[in-house]
Amino acid sequence: MRNPIPTLLMLPCPATGHVNPMMTIALKLVQQGCNIIFVNTEFNHNRVVKQESTNNNGSSIKFVSIQDGLGSENDRSNAGELCESMLKTMPSTLEKLIDEIHLSSDHRISCIVADMAMGWAMEVACKMRIRGALFWTGSAVMFALTSNTPMLIDNGVIDSEGMPLTTRRFQLLPGMPAVMDTNVIWWSKISNTTIQKKVYDYFVQCMQYINLTDWWLCNTTYELEPATLSYVPKLLPIGPLLRSHDNAIATATSVGQFWDEDLSCMSWLDQQPHNSVLYVAFGSSTLFDQNQFVELALALELTNRPFLWVVRQDYHRTDKKAYTSEIRGNRGKIVGWAPQEKVLSHPAIACFVSHCGWNSTIEGLSNGVPFLCWPYFTDQFHNKTYICEELKVGLGFDSDENGLVQSGEIKMKVDQLLNDENIRSRSLKIKEKLLSNISKEGQSSMNLKSFVEWLKE
Repeated sequence: MRNPIPTLLMLPCPATGHVNPMMTIALKLVQQGCNIIFVNTEFNHNRVVKQESTNNNGSSIKFVSIQDGLGSENDRSNAGELCESMLKTMPSTLEKLIDEIHLSSDHRISCIVADMAMGWAMEVACKMRIRGALFWTGSAVMFALTSNTPMLIDNGVIDSEGMPLTTRRFQLLPGMPAVMDTNVIWWSKISNTTIQKKVYDYFVQCMQYINLTDWWLCNTTYELEPATLSYVPKLLPIGPLLRSHDNAIATATSVGQFWDEDLSCMSWLDQQPHNSVLYVAFGSSTLFDQNQFVELALALELTNRPFLWVVRQDYHRTDKKAYTSEIRGNRGKIVGWAPQEKVLSHPAIACFVSHCGWNSTIEGLSNGVPFLCWPYFTDQFHNKTYICEELKVGLGFDSDENGLVQSGEIKMKVDQLLNDENIRSRSLKIKEKLLSNISKEGQSSMNLKSFVEWLKE
């Protein structure tokens, strides 16, 4: 018997870079006739729902919350503590939530779509006899790495706690060339070793449940990662996950955001020459010390180019606020948070100074914008290598002996990037390939359509 309007429970990992792409999938599934129950942690719930009320595109999305097990006194930016607490408390609270939904509603949940970083939810789905699907928010190669830790241990690449044992290149999967460097082991890029161990253990636990479902979705395309996808054929690319390029959900870009977007930057961009503005944004987690912050501010002045700089609202230090107000001048605009997809698609943007999170990477590539790469932690270092060395659509920065990227280095790389027509040309070709995937008959669109057909069976 077909289920013409399936009700899906969607469970992202409680971080901006996980909630946003999951919300994009939710909006696309609403357009294909699904009802969505979107589950955030209680801590994130209030930050997200205020955006939903301003937009009718979220009308078929019901936002609910569950506890993450941490108290108000706990620091949720400590990923290790959050991971431990989620694994201890959230499976039972999720089960209780589903029971409550079934008791209080005519709709029964037909499928749980969970972030792979919440892979334990598949065990809950099996226990409650609900179908399940998983979504990996990073690149395909990072999935292949994370899901094959036992093999990495057996091959002497990492120890039992996940730390690299060698600097040699290694073979990730049978049949793949030995081109992976231990620099790509993302969890080893967490500077605090206690947090690193807890995060590693958590992901090892989550990966144990992935074979409880046949549906593994990923925000990538066959053109971007052909080798990995050929060796992990079960991983289904549905990227690039964009809202601004989908007319049906283009007005819903703010749904799911943790911070208020400053839309004044769009009218400011309208006043700038085409291909002139440096867009500087480092995602939701990157933190610079004061010395590095000042060097970046000086560099933006030195370039003598217009710039749009996102300085997050959780930068509470008054010295940073004072400094940014001084350098704004006539050329620069500084905002607390930006509608990034809209910004990157604006013709005024010349390049993207980025931390290289996977969402930002996909968004920049999909808009044909060259990169200046400044990774902060985890998979961002591999993404930077991929952008600069494989795709050849960006440049990285070199730090001095004290680990500081100086203003002169930043200015030099800006000039080098913007004077390289080959980089711009390659960027535009990649944009064309990626966007073809989300056309009506594109491969990613067809993959998502197949998933929806399964949901309606």
